[in-house]
Amino acid sequence: MSENTSTSPAASPATHLRLPFFYGWLLVAIAFVTMAVGVNARTAFSLLYPSILDEFHWDRGVTAGVFSFGFLLSALITPFIGRVIDRRGPRIVVEMGIATMGAGLLLATLAREPWQLYLTLGAMCGGGVNCFTYVTHSTYLPHWFVRRRGLAISIAFSGVGIGSITILPWLQSRIASGGWRDGCLILGILVLVLLGPLNLLLKRRPEDIGLAPDGARSTGATSANTENIVDHAWAAIDWTLLRALRTIRFWWLALGYFGSLFVWYAVQVHQTKYLTEIGFSAKNAAWALGLVSLVAVPGQIALGQLSDRVGREWVWAIANAGFVICCLALILLAGHPTMALFWVMIIAQGTLGYGLTSVMGPIPAEIFAGRHAGGIFGMVMLSGILGGAAGPWLAGLLHDLTGSYTPAFSICIGFNAMSILAIWRAAPRKVRAVAGRIKIITPRPHNRQGQAHEP
Repeated sequence: MSENTSTSPAASPATHLRLPFFYGWLLVAIAFVTMAVGVNARTAFSLLYPSILDEFHWDRGVTAGVFSFGFLLSALITPFIGRVIDRRGPRIVVEMGIATMGAGLLLATLAREPWQLYLTLGAMCGGGVNCFTYVTHSTYLPHWFVRRRGLAISIAFSGVGIGSITILPWLQSRIASGGWRDGCLILGILVLVLLGPLNLLLKRRPEDIGLAPDGARSTGATSANTENIVDHAWAAIDWTLLRALRTIRFWWLALGYFGSLFVWYAVQVHQTKYLTEIGFSAKNAAWALGLVSLVAVPGQIALGQLSDRVGREWVWAIANAGFVICCLALILLAGHPTMALFWVMIIAQGTLGYGLTSVMGPIPAEIFAGRHAGGIFGMVMLSGILGGAAGPWLAGLLHDLTGSYTPAFSICIGFNAMSILAIWRAAPRKVRAVAGRIKIITPRPHNRQGQAHEP
């Protein structure tokens, strides 16, 4: 049976698949490993960045622009990722991304000019990784879980933390001994050899193998969970991308994702160089990058589970507040480079800030659920990726102009505040309630266009 086929249990022998556990948890495990390697292979640019600067002596804005260029390209392909997953399933998208990123890392070892790094570490790695990390897993994993959606996705994405504490310090030692080209070679081989075969097991929906979300056995009828619907008129609409684009909710989502990813990647790309400039050793700066993702593991899982109880907006606000604290700590570190502030920055960024990943998928899925949810999510993430591209570029430019990262980190705080407001205005809680809020759902009136009235 093809990956994208959805039939009744009697239609295909594949629907008689029996496992001692829910197949969705196997997909969570695959996503865990894929995120551990894929995201950290992309994050490793922060470790490659100082070595590339030392070799070529290019302007920081030009060099950091390699990372931003990859984001711009991934922004162009993101809407298509969701549409392909809606039609063909995640496997083809993931395998293409793995092949592209692996090739980009290997070819980067031959680079001598800026355009060559823009093509390999920028376009191929940036576009490739986007096909098999946050965007893709946030698109198909919500189909497999409803009651524990936040928890499942947060466990999958917590693989980034385990990968960071194992891959990044090891990679830093390889860069120190063999140079950044050796680091790219090792990462390219790891991506291709480990992730390629593993992701052949991906499936788009539980109905493809005779299951329903959360592990129930499918009876051939619709498995959609309707108990959590708050706005029945909104939920009844067959949301296409064009319909979604005409709603104010979509644009609030786009603004919220732009703001958060602007800050996330502005901090991530420049953090290692910044820490070494203000007095920390290269080893400590590299460990900081890994420790941020390590402490994110319990934070992501806890915040993902919390979002299933109290709502996605609260966790989005908590995560953005974590980045605010992180940016304040980074600003203060310039004048007071103490280990206390160093740890405040790490814990706030990782334990709180990275909790964004646990709700990035559920928020659009709960507002625009349906056959075209992947394409809609792809367009939302287009805005987020544009923010992720703008953040590192603007931070590097402001440093070149002012000689300081303080203006950039200050701007980031404003973007976090904007993002919190935007997601509260999008209000996924007013469309579908999370499991912990189902008991207090009350019907709300709606107008003739199917839009809920504000209370």
